[in-house]
Amino acid sequence: MTRPEELEKRLNMLVKFGGLISTETNLTKLLEVIADQVKLMLNGDRCSVFIVDRQTNELWSKIAQGMQQTEIRVPFGKGIAGLVASTGRAINITDAYGDTRFNHDLDMMTGYHTRTILAVPLKNVGGHIIGVFEVMNKDQGSFGPEDEGILQLMGSLAASAIENAQLYESLSKSQLETIYRLAVTAEYRDQHDTAIHLRHISEYSALIALGMGLPEREVENIRYASPLHDIGKVGIADAILLKPGKLTPDEFEEMKKHTLYGAKILSGAESSLLQIACKVAASHHEKFNGEGYPSRLKGEQIPIHARIVSVADVFDALCMQRVYKPKWDPEKARDYILEEKGKAFDPAVVEAFERTYADITKIYAITDGKTTIIPGITKELHKYNF
Repeated sequence: MTRPEELEKRLNMLVKFGGLISTETNLTKLLEVIADQVKLMLNGDRCSVFIVDRQTNELWSKIAQGMQQTEIRVPFGKGIAGLVASTGRAINITDAYGDTRFNHDLDMMTGYHTRTILAVPLKNVGGHIIGVFEVMNKDQGSFGPEDEGILQLMGSLAASAIENAQLYESLSKSQLETIYRLAVTAEYRDQHDTAIHLRHISEYSALIALGMGLPEREVENIRYASPLHDIGKVGIADAILLKPGKLTPDEFEEMKKHTLYGAKILSGAESSLLQIACKVAASHHEKFNGEGYPSRLKGEQIPIHARIVSVADVFDALCMQRVYKPKWDPEKARDYILEEKGKAFDPAVVEAFERTYADITKIYAITDGKTTIIPGITKELHKYNF
């Protein structure tokens, strides 16, 4: 390839790089894209993207190719990445084992052999260092000044995208915390294990959605919208909500209104997440055969999110003790879900429930109320996408 052709190729790759990172708001995915593109453009073997953690005075990276997503943490000012972050200057090493700044302990642990390293700081528009790019083992020879210039240019493009993703993540966490706290206000009145129930509903719903092959964004939406399914219970009197025995027909009619109250509370929201939560709150007691409430919707008239939450909610409600009933064994509750296939529940949702049942029971077994997310489960669950 001639020199002009090589320059044109790299320019095109830079344009593509800018386009790829400009629309990605998921920080982990963004860092994966960045690492892949840096490796490709600089003809390196591996790339790590380190982000500065101001609270711990460290750099962290979940995106270290070849490390199986193991998080790496480096003290500020230590190691190659730490030095680059503290000085703001690039480091280009042509012989890693001959350079005293290089710590080869990681090579010894992984069996990798680092030869060459190019590391540059990631600076935002204000000139503040927010991270470090570190690319290793150029396929031929060492990294040169042109490689350094390209990596710094990529860093300037990436820094803005990373900060945008961090801001989006922070806002999302704030929104989700607000949603969860709002859900608790409805649930704590009639349940002893509110946190566990809410997280069960969230994770069961996400698992079932994955089992149905829904897009990842939809899976996340249902994961975070589902805890608001019973928000309308705030409008139900304690005498009905906490009654230990069977409700009278009039009391049951009043209890049914929690779906309408929930929909009214959540209606008119601009957030797409709350719009989904509104549909779930309104329709999670509808039945596939049209015999549910409040609107007697049938089949696909019922929003898919509500059809999914319906299965998750009934399963968990059966498996938990309530003031009006003892808890069921999960296998008994599973049998009930299967019996109601095509009647109360969408057959496709029940089939996804059955496919993911082993993982649902893993979550059921976790009872600390702090988290029900099994480490690594999202990656593992790609087997459910059909």
